[in-house]
Amino acid sequence: MKKKDIQELKNKPDAELERLIQDGSTELRTMRFDLAAGKVKDISKVRELRKRIARMHTFLRERKTS
Repeated sequence: MKKKDIQELKNKPDAELERLIQDGSTELRTMRFDLAAGKVKDISKVRELRKRIARMHTFLRERKTS
């Protein structure tokens, strides 16, 4: 992710971040099933999606502790 994308995520409201986390988790589950079935060729997208979800969780936790 680029700094610009990370900054956009950081500025999103909590409700939208939670929705994006849910959507990302659903997409990740689908990608894992496709990976097991041999449909996914680019496995780096799974890793990128996991990192993106982790960043969103981090931003939510930072706000709740502050």
